[in-house]
This record gives sequence, C-alpha cells and structure tokens, in this order.
Amino acid sequence: MIIKGGRVIDPLSKTDEILDIRIEKGTIIEIEKDIDERKFPGEEIIDARGKVLVPGLVDVHVHFRDPGQTYKEDLESGSQAAIAGGFTSVVQMANTSPKIDDKEKIIDHYKKARDLPLKVYTVSALTRNFSDLELVDMEENFKAGALAFTDDGIPNRNSKLIVDAMNSAKELGAIISFHEEDPSLIEQNGINHSEVSEKLDIYGSPTIAETSFIARDVAMAIYTGAKISIQHISTGLGVDLVKFGKSMGANIYAEVTPHHLALNDRAVLKYGTLAKMNPPLRSEEDRLRIIEGIKEGTIEIIATDHAPHSTEEKAKEITKAPSGIIGLETSFSICYENLVLSGEISLMKLIELMSTNPAKIYGLEGGEIAVGKLADLAIIDLESEYKIEKFKSKSSNSPFAGKNLRGEVLYTISEGKLVYKK
Repeated sequence: MIIKGGRVIDPLSKTDEILDIRIEKGTIIEIEKDIDERKFPGEEIIDARGKVLVPGLVDVHVHFRDPGQTYKEDLESGSQAAIAGGFTSVVQMANTSPKIDDKEKIIDHYKKARDLPLKVYTVSALTRNFSDLELVDMEENFKAGALAFTDDGIPNRNSKLIVDAMNSAKELGAIISFHEEDPSLIEQNGINHSEVSEKLDIYGSPTIAETSFIARDVAMAIYTGAKISIQHISTGLGVDLVKFGKSMGANIYAEVTPHHLALNDRAVLKYGTLAKMNPPLRSEEDRLRIIEGIKEGTIEIIATDHAPHSTEEKAKEITKAPSGIIGLETSFSICYENLVLSGEISLMKLIELMSTNPAKIYGLEGGEIAVGKLADLAIIDLESEYKIEKFKSKSSNSPFAGKNLRGEVLYTISEGKLVYKK
C-alpha cells in the first residue's frame, strides 16, 4: 500500500509535513516526499491529498459488554465502531458478566479477539468479582495478557487492599486505573449536585465524591511509588490533586473523556438521560479547569469510556436510567472542535493525547509514524462537516447523534490492512 500526499502528523518525531508512506507486510517501510508508485506495480494507492495522516488512535477505556450484555454491544460491533472512529487499539474494561478476573477469562478474551479488525486488549479486574475484598492473582493475570488492573464501574473503598495492590503492581511494572467516586456520598449517580440537580428535584453526586477518593489514591501513590491512572476525571479540584501528586514525584496519570471536555452539567437539562454518566458532567468551571489540565500536561490521556446502553434502558426516568454514553465514533471530532478549532491546543497535541500518550503509558505498540513501525494509521478530513444518523455501535446513547461535526475519519489502517473506508 502507498498513501500519497497526506499531511503526516507524528508527535514523537514532531513531524508535520506533506509526505508519502509505503507499507509492506503490516509495517511502514518508507516515508518520503514523493514515492514513485510506478516502481511498485500492483500496490494499493490511497490518495490522501488535502487530508491529515495520523497514528491510529488508541483508547484505553471502552466497554464492549462481551460477555454478558451483548444486546448492548459485543466485540464485533464495538470493533466496527472503533475503526469508524479511527482507532487501531482499544482496551476493554473488566466489568463484563462474568467479570474478567482470572487467567482463563483473559485467555478466552484474546481467543475471541484474534480475528477482529483492530487490537482489542483487556484489563483484569483488580478484585475477584469486583468484591473489593480479595485481590485477583495479579502476577498470573498480568502474564496472561491483562494490560492493567481496574474495577472500573465499582469504586474501590478498601484502603488496605489498595495499598497491597499498589505494592504488587509496582513489583510487576503494571498500572492500576481507578474509578474515583465514593458511593456513600452520592444519592443519585450520574448527575452533578448543583442547581441542575435541584431543578430536577434530586441531590445527585457532589464533587467531593470524586475528589476525596482522588486525594486518597494520590497519597497512596506517593507512599508506594506505584504507577496509577485516574480515570475519567471530572472535577477541577481533581486536576489540582493530580498535579500535586506529580509535583511530589508520584507516578500518576490522568484521563479525561470527550464528553467532559465538551459539555457541562446543564447538558442534562437538554439531553436528559443521554447526558447522564459516571462521573457526571460537572460545572463550567470544572470543564475549563480540565482543559487547562490538558494544556499544562497534568492530563495525558483522552479516553472515551464508551458505554453502550439500549434505547429502552435510556428511556427510563433519569434516576433509574443507567449511566454512560457511547463515544468511539464521535471522539476525534468532539475533541478537535473543542480543543483545536477553539484554539486551546494544537492538532499535534491532540494526537499525542489520543494516540501517542495512551500507547506509551500502557506499553502498547503504536502511537507513532516511523519507518520500521507498525502501520496503524488513520486518514482524516479536517474540513469535512458531517453528522452521524446511524452508529456502527449496537447502541445509540449519545448526545452528539445527528449533530454537525468537523473532522471526519475517512480511512483506518490496522497493521497495514485497510479496515475502514468511509
């Protein structure tokens, strides 16, 4: 395959240049100003003139509901949504049914994922059956291919267990990701405690539910030296706490979702349950502090927390509907509009957040465009305005459905194979 005339954006080499790329056997073997395709008869030619060519996007936080809730999503439909969004690697969370908490389930996942059009990794649960009482066999699960450890969806409250887990993770060189919400402080999850929740005549979820747990885990990370990630950060104070931990030498990373970058809690009044998620959308002040956290380097990862639910489930009243929205197919566009077109960060920085950093932090191949590296690529039309009327996902629970979006993914190339074409 030869890709002609694309604007190549590569954060690792700081490349931003019009170049051709030639691929053989899944690997980039040539990057030049002008590759003469006549020398390579029979090669597939992709015209990328006027488009940007970026490393395949990497999402370290998705829910594909497989096994157990495949009416919402499964590995195949989730993969189709991912490649339509320009992703070439994703990491499934462990809150399936049953939970992915032992070696056999991890091995079974990779058997099922073998023939998918992109790389679908899995984490391991941190505790057996998300019980928060007994750690999984961390060493065995890590060796079986678990990319990280997390009980995402069920916040960990057992402080002694967390310290033990961090010490074990440090020995393994593994990362633990934390869902930071203290359920004892929340009356109704998914909606920020604010004037918005008061209009809905509910109490909701106060910011202290997140920040108290972040403070705890930052302190424990400083104490143990373990590598941890704060998932889907939603509060300005949470950003400040992570920044403090980093200043103390802690090995802490933070991720944010596209929806927490684009929306504040008032979106619940407009979109109802489609804007309900855990942690909830917070105040405009929180949203702006999160963007500053990206600009200053406190937040290194954008991850979708792609969370499919059926139309029937989301049609319930707001206190009974499940939390979560899908995000893979709209992720790049939402971030491009709210971060790059708004003048907050450069396109190079956005690709770093959506590809290079998550690959590096989670130890994945990808996140760069270089000779000798895997040909995981996405070609995007920054000028194209489009809307998604029908998702590739089995679910459609998104406040961005039918909206005019900028930055359309035209092609996704995974390990040198064209797996998605608009």
